[in-house]
Amino acid sequence: MNAPLPDISRTELSPRLSPLQWVGMQAIDLPVTVVEPGYRRELHAQVDAQVDLPAPHVKGIHMSRLYRLVDELGEGIALTPAVLRELLQRMVDSHRDCESHSARLLLNFELLARRNALVTEVLAGWKAYPVTLEAILIQGAFTLRATVQVGYSSTCPCSAALARQLVEQGFNRTFAGQSLLTPESVAAWLRQHATLATPHSQRSEAVVTVDLSGNVTDLRLFGLIDCIEQAVGTPVQTAVKREDEQAFAALNGQNLMFVEDAARRIQAALESGFVDAHVHVRHLESLHPHDASAWASPSQPIAAG
Repeated sequence: MNAPLPDISRTELSPRLSPLQWVGMQAIDLPVTVVEPGYRRELHAQVDAQVDLPAPHVKGIHMSRLYRLVDELGEGIALTPAVLRELLQRMVDSHRDCESHSARLLLNFELLARRNALVTEVLAGWKAYPVTLEAILIQGAFTLRATVQVGYSSTCPCSAALARQLVEQGFNRTFAGQSLLTPESVAAWLRQHATLATPHSQRSEAVVTVDLSGNVTDLRLFGLIDCIEQAVGTPVQTAVKREDEQAFAALNGQNLMFVEDAARRIQAALESGFVDAHVHVRHLESLHPHDASAWASPSQPIAAG
């Protein structure tokens, strides 16, 4: 019963002598603590953790070492760039006997935020924003990128113009030959017929990735999310009453946008405050069975689908 346990990762050679780019684990369940100005919350995350395996003769890495190191993130430590960099370095140090010199972390979680109604006071609801953090340490060079997904509503400008034309035509048919119209009669017609035709709107999403490397001290997740929502002008709502729904309809009417418009708006809004922003927007079409998409990046012209 006291015999030493076998460890074939050390005692056996790899049957095929070749290095591996990354080796490790995926989807480790873990509570993580996200701290932003005015916000501190423990969230459920799934974490990927890997190191490189450049030594061709080493049969395998030490998974349990990585797991124990990653597990420390679940002890209430606030996620910061410095914490992630230190963890990556410890992952590398734990595998010196495997000649590892690089490590990678991928954290996926949903950032929960309390969002107020547009008009009604003391009315609010919870909203989840999917977030991915990718932290990499390659031979001492640290990179950190954050990806957030933000939902919004989009109303098609072309559809709005076509709908307005039908309303105009209906108005002209009703009042043809009448030289004098009172505001009351026009208002009554509009109240009954202004929705003779309506533009199509749809739930849409923006997926934005930015570089957080360098001297940043926090993740700036809410700053990024708020910037995106302000750029599109029509973020999806949580709890609403009729006055909030009406205000949301007004926002959509004042922010007509093609998918190309949305990508350009977001890219322009991010230019001054974020580094190396990559934008992908998708409008889940209500007119078509397919989606409309556009991409924008600092080094490439905007492409529309």
